[in-house]
Amino acid sequence: MTIHWCGTGLSSVPGLRRLIQDGYSVVVWNRTVEKARAAVGDLIDDVRAFDTEALASAVTAGDVIVSMLPGDWHVPLAQIAIDKGAHFVSSSYIAPEMRALDAAAKEAGVALVNEVGLDPGIDHLMAHHLVAEYRKSAAYHVENTISFKSYCGGVPKETNAFRYKFSWAPVGVLKALRSPSKSIRHFTELTVARPWDAISRYDAPLPQPETFEVYPNRDSLPFMQDYQFDGRWPVKEFVRGTLRLNGWADAWSDIFAEVGTADDARLTEMADALLADNAYAPGEADRVVLCVDFLAERDGTPVWHKTYVMDAWGDARGTAMARLVSVPVSLAVEAVLAHEIPPGVNPAPHDPKLVARWLDEVQTLAQHLMVVDHL
Repeated sequence: MTIHWCGTGLSSVPGLRRLIQDGYSVVVWNRTVEKARAAVGDLIDDVRAFDTEALASAVTAGDVIVSMLPGDWHVPLAQIAIDKGAHFVSSSYIAPEMRALDAAAKEAGVALVNEVGLDPGIDHLMAHHLVAEYRKSAAYHVENTISFKSYCGGVPKETNAFRYKFSWAPVGVLKALRSPSKSIRHFTELTVARPWDAISRYDAPLPQPETFEVYPNRDSLPFMQDYQFDGRWPVKEFVRGTLRLNGWADAWSDIFAEVGTADDARLTEMADALLADNAYAPGEADRVVLCVDFLAERDGTPVWHKTYVMDAWGDARGTAMARLVSVPVSLAVEAVLAHEIPPGVNPAPHDPKLVARWLDEVQTLAQHLMVVDHL
């Protein structure tokens, strides 16, 4: 079986190198062959120019196609996987067009695995762990009021005036600011057109407690089912969101004023200028903070409250963002090859054995990872 890894961008390389070093048969596909050779040429010779026809010709039944390319490529590559009887893995959110391939994937007996990066990905694993622990606890009661918060962000380890540096594609960062969000606040569905209209404060339970600016991200509501919430639970708060350094909103106010109406050409122009001023220098440490918080209350009194918290930063192994996005992708590839993930369209697994095994691996990627019990 061969792994066809497509894309060797900013957040792709550690997981790719891990698979190659572990002895898997890997073909690397990239739009710029020279960049791919610079990333993994010391380990592998089979680097090819990315082309869908060439890829389709090379893929055989039982292979795995990994897409670390922009989101527009995921569905076409997943369709190639179905046609060839191969599997598919990406770190990205499951788009409706990907979800629509579920029946065809099941009929073909292949797994299309998504949401197995950092966020979405590691955050899902933490949520599955906390929900399972709560369900098993003596505090569990179907009438307990539930508050769930999940916040993740890549931030500079050393604060800059812009309160941010780019560890993934700047255009993607700007486009994400135009996405409306849905969450639950005070038992009521909250719809927000722009993130900066719902910025709030979050106190992260890190070894040295730290305060961040946070805002809801995308549509959080479907994840209640994915995290196996009981439909009878009274849900007071449910939000999946983005975490930023204090002062971020003020530093980005001019961008907020323009990004909502800018066309793609202007967005690209803005992104290029921002990247020129706010890129990580070679060897400069980035930082990733992820907190998943689950609180159950009875008659207004907390009865179960834990937070899964992670703090990671760049080191000699490379950037934290690259490790935490791509290594979970490589774990998903291994799970697919071991037939541990069923056919069809899947997010990060909730199987307890896989959750535990993957989080054990994440422990080696982050400088700080633990569950904080608040009671």
